[in-house]
Order: sequence, then structure tokens, then C-alpha cells
Amino acid sequence: MAGALLSPLEAVAHLATYERLDGLSAKDLMDSRVHGGLTYNDFLMLPGKIDFPASDVITETRITRNVILKTPFMSSPMDTVTETNMAISLALLGGIGVIHHNQSPASQAAMVQAVKRHENGFIADPIVFSPNHTVADMLDIKARLGFCGIPITKTGSLGAKLVGIVTSRDVQFESPEAPLHNVMTTSLVTAPQGGKLPIVDEQGRLTSLLARSDLLKNQNYPLASKDHSKQLYAAAAVGTRPSDKDRLRLLVEAGLDIVILDSSQGNSVFQIDMIKWIKQTFPKLEVIAGNVVTREQAANLIAAGTDALRVGMGSGSICITQEVMAAGRPQATAVFAVAEFASKFGVPVIADGGIGNVGHIVKALALGASGVMMGGLLAGTTEAPGEYFYHDGKRVKSYRGMGSLEAMEEGKSNASGQVNGSTKQAFQSSNEPHENAATTRYFSESSAVKVAQGVSGDVQDKGSIEAFIQYLYVGVQHSLQDIGMRSITDLQEGVMKGRVRFEMRTASAQVEGGVHGLHSYTKRLYA
Repeated sequence: MAGALLSPLEAVAHLATYERLDGLSAKDLMDSRVHGGLTYNDFLMLPGKIDFPASDVITETRITRNVILKTPFMSSPMDTVTETNMAISLALLGGIGVIHHNQSPASQAAMVQAVKRHENGFIADPIVFSPNHTVADMLDIKARLGFCGIPITKTGSLGAKLVGIVTSRDVQFESPEAPLHNVMTTSLVTAPQGGKLPIVDEQGRLTSLLARSDLLKNQNYPLASKDHSKQLYAAAAVGTRPSDKDRLRLLVEAGLDIVILDSSQGNSVFQIDMIKWIKQTFPKLEVIAGNVVTREQAANLIAAGTDALRVGMGSGSICITQEVMAAGRPQATAVFAVAEFASKFGVPVIADGGIGNVGHIVKALALGASGVMMGGLLAGTTEAPGEYFYHDGKRVKSYRGMGSLEAMEEGKSNASGQVNGSTKQAFQSSNEPHENAATTRYFSESSAVKVAQGVSGDVQDKGSIEAFIQYLYVGVQHSLQDIGMRSITDLQEGVMKGRVRFEMRTASAQVEGGVHGLHSYTKRLYA
């Protein structure tokens, strides 16, 4: 005889007494002795309770020991993915682009400098005039350095009392001999159009300048990735050859914030020695080492002093390392194993490879990744290097793995026209022939026969990342809402404590979860 039915409230209370929760914990899911190695498509997360709007979800994340971004999005250091335009645009949208090193050191340094100069930030050492300087002095500075706004202090030095500011508009029709106190603007509540906003201390003494254009960028790009000086973060990749030390010196001189040691197999004495050298030579520079896929690999790089780890071997859409070299690991399993270990030492993990959609991003984050590095997902965008062409009637851009023969053979020696001449000229003295980054990444520089670990192809035009990254950002917010988590931090804590549950997917379940049963369809992901 059936028992009495439970009321809704009794049913909820009764559920709490169950010894077995729906689904699996992450640890049970990722037990490779039971399930083998898993990719992102092999499992799902079970939904949670929604009691907040998706717009409340916080996607802030720590990608190195000391660098926090508003979003977890990173672009791969590939020569068909990240140069100046991608790095600037992605940083403005809350992520960070890693500039590739399959080019000369001078060109790469010029790209880093272009990223740092996109926003002036707080100008801590501005040129300062006194009221007795003349219009001619102002015109000379403008002609030589391009500055269009000069602060005027009582003594003509930084730290003295601010008494005015002179802009190009103020001196446009004035005599060169006119003293600046006759033409300067003394009302300094707001900055003039295109000018600079003086920052003063409590005594009215000038401490720095802030460009008005930067204030507008702050308004338009509230998630922008910036350093303590309010300039965009710049990241770039280097190898581990002796010549890469000279390359890195140039990059640091250009303002580099984060360096990625670019290797398909990062657990090497070369990378360990490079990490130690960087930490001794540039102690403030953040280092992301890798790639690794096991705890044992990670342990050696953590012991050497790395600030983050890059995880992935053979999981990229254009990578054939696992097929050719018989080495690697399914990406979901790799991310979970390394992240679980690295978290004990406060070292963030970057999931590199295998990211094909929003769901993959969220799964990587749930398994412990602090950021996701994307190549194919961002290739084909307006900001990616290269020109569009038509293939089978579709507008496409080239996309190739850095392990492809094409990347190994080419090794670009210029910045593909994306760096202005004056910026590039600043590093021209170091524009010597360079070692090919693709061959050094795959330890092939001394091989008579090059063994390809990647392929070349093309990807369809995705338009600008202005819209595409916004789609990824909102998609991640909605996904975390479905799971019932208000932030990436909450998501990872929920996974660790077993509150976020997982379910394996059979091949049939994966078919069921995709589009099926239609004669034809159009797949539009965002508008």
C-alpha cells in the first residue's frame, strides 16, 4: 500500500536526507581509472537554483599570482591570432591577448609598446612648464613629441603648485614670444577637449596627468584590463633559447607585464632555467610557464617559481601532437588534474586548447582553470592578423598551428603592417634575423627533417571581437546562472565542495544534446 504523499515543503526537506546526490562530484567524474581521459564534450554540469539575474554574475578571475582580469578570455600567441589589434581590443574588453614571437624581436617589442601606449594611464613624469615659458616652447614640444597639453606649475617642475594648463587650442593664434601666463587656462575643474586632466594632492601640487581620451575609454570599456598605472596589460610569448633573453629584455623595455614561455612540452630544464633567470632579472614580471598536462610536470615549474601554468597538449583544433607524437592528454582531465594540484600552491591555471564554444569555457572554469586561451575561436575575426579571402564561396582568413610546416618555414620578420613606423623604429637596432618561434616551440630547430605537429587551414569570418567577446561574456554569465553560481570563484568553490554536480554523456546523449532531426537549419549564436 502506497504511503501518504509529501507536501512540497516536506519533499524539499526529504531530499536533504538522501545519502546520494544526483550526478557525480568532479573528483568522481575525473577518475581516469573508471572513465578514462575526458574531453569537454564528455560531460555536463547539472543545473542549480536560479535566484539572481544573469547580469549579476561576476566573471573576475586571477590569471597569474598578481594579475586579475574582469573576464577569463585570453588569445593564443599564434601568428594568425594575436598581434597588435587583437591584443588591444581584447584588453579593452576585459581579457588579454598574448602577442606571438614568430617575428623579429623588434617587431614584437613594437607591438607590446603599442598596447601599452593605447592608453596613457596616469602620466607620472609629465613635461611641465612655468608661467614664464613661451608659446614657442609649447610649439617646440608639440612638434618634437606630439604633446598637446602641458601643465603649468609655479616653478616649472613636477610637485610644485599647479597654476594652469596650456593646450594646442590656447596657442593656436598667439605670438611665439608670448609668455604662457598670458594664454594658459587657469580654470582647471574639467579638462578641455582632447586635453589632459591634472591630478593634484591636497595642497594643490601637481602629481600626474590623466588624458581625457582615457577617461572616455574607461566609460566605453568598463571591463578593460589595466595595470596599476591604468595602462592596458600587455602579454607576449618567448621561447627558452639563449637569444630569447635578449628578446625578453626588449619586451620588458617596451612595457611587458606578462611573459608566456611558449613550448609544447614545458617540463624541461630549458624552461626551468629560464623561469629562474627571469625571476632573478625581472622580479616584477609575471611568468606563465607550460604547456603541461600532468601534476608531475606542473610540480617542477611551480618549484622553479612560475606565476601561472598553461595546460594543454594536442587538444587544439589545428594541433596533431597527440596523433603524431603519441603524447598528450584529453583536455578536461588535464585541466582538472593540474588545477587541483596547482591550487595548493596558489598558482592559477590557464586552459589552452579545445575551446570551441561558451559551454567549453564554463566547463574549463569549473574544473579549476582561471582563464581560457583561445585560438580557433578568435581566428577569422577582424582583429586577427591576415587578409580575408574567399574559399568555396565563404569569406575566410588563414589559420594555422604553430606546429605546422608553414609556420615553421615562414617565421615572419615584420609586424604584418600593424605597427606604425615610428613605434617600430624605436626598436630597429635590435631587428636582427631571429630564430623561428615555431621550430623552437616544438624543439625542432636542430632537426634535419621537420615533424609537423599542426596543420594549416582557414576559418570563416566572425566579424569583430567587439561583438563576439560580448557574446562569450554574456554566455558565461547565463551559464553560471543556470548552474546557480554568482561568480567564477563561487563556481570553483561549489565544484570543490561537491555542490556542483556532473553527469557523463554517452555518444547518444551528445547527439541528443545537439541539433538533430531537422532537414536544414541556420545556427546563429548571437545578434
